[in-house]
Amino acid sequence: MENQGTKIDIARSRKLAGEILASNGKFVTVTFLKKDGTVRKMNCRTGVTKHLKGGESTLNADQYITVFDIAKGAYRAINQDTILEIKGVDEPC
Repeated sequence: MENQGTKIDIARSRKLAGEILASNGKFVTVTFLKKDGTVRKMNCRTGVTKHLKGGESTLNADQYITVFDIAKGAYRAINQDTILEIKGVDEPC
C-alpha cells in the first residue's frame, strides 16, 4: 500500500497493532496514516472507559483499534493496516 509517498508494510502494521492492543492501557505514541493520506502522531492509550456515553461501537474490531487521544480528550480509531510506528510500549514516549 502506498499513499502520498508513504509506503506501508501491512504485515508490520498489523504486528505493531498487536503491540498496541497488548500494551494493557499504557500510554503510547502512535504514528499512522490517516484516511485522507496525511501522517498523524498521537499520544493515546487503550482501555479508557471513563468517557463512554453508552451504545455500541460500529467499527470492525478486526480492522480498527479504538484508543483514547490524550491531547483531544476523545476516542479515535486507528486502522491497523496504516500504522507506521509506535513508541512507549517498551520505551518512553
